[in-house]
Amino acid sequence: MQIVKSAKHLILTPREELQGQLLRMEKAGRTCYQSEKGEVTKETAEKFIKMLIKLGHESVIEHSSLTVKFFDCSRGFTHELVRHRIASFSQESTRYVDYAKDAKGEAEVDLDKFQMRCIVPNHKNEAELVLLDDGRKMSFAEMLTECEKFYRALRKSGWLPEDARQILPQAVKSDIVITANFREWRHIFKMRLALAAHWEIRAILANLLDELKEILPAVFGDFVEAGKDKNGLRYFKQEKLE
Repeated sequence: MQIVKSAKHLILTPREELQGQLLRMEKAGRTCYQSEKGEVTKETAEKFIKMLIKLGHESVIEHSSLTVKFFDCSRGFTHELVRHRIASFSQESTRYVDYAKDAKGEAEVDLDKFQMRCIVPNHKNEAELVLLDDGRKMSFAEMLTECEKFYRALRKSGWLPEDARQILPQAVKSDIVITANFREWRHIFKMRLALAAHWEIRAILANLLDELKEILPAVFGDFVEAGKDKNGLRYFKQEKLE
């Protein structure tokens, strides 16, 4: 069993395309009141979008799209992410992905050598021993290794991946791609970057927000770091625009 410590993200939508969508949003918004005047530029669009957000007219920023891929996150992370409705998802399948193959899925199945990849909380010691009801002591890493052994045994006995996956823990590594408009991303950040949000989704989305604030400050600049929790992970709040 292999511990994966840090998830990553990759913005699949080109930066130029993201910034170009700002102009489209201003043109769409000005259609409502037939207020088009002069040339629409990056500067005018940013000013217009900030005004919309300040006034709460965020429907206009739905004329947009952002696609992001998340790597090496847990199934727990993906379970929370797919609860958001106005979005499209493409997720690594535990039914068709054979976890007895190597990390890239290129090698032949080797049921004796494969390693299950799992995510553990960074603020926990996966080697710490925990007392079980039967008197034994096991670490979290050892518990995950047992799950790996169970999966291996089922596969060796002839179970297909789609059946053997029932024994896989929520900690098992997963990749997922999500596409949503800017308004939905703002909702995701509002929900998942609050102090009460789960540590993993908050840590992953905080890094994504950092990048988006640099690319699209007019859209995401009102999200600011509000502090850190007891484990040193950041949480955010929205500032009221002046």
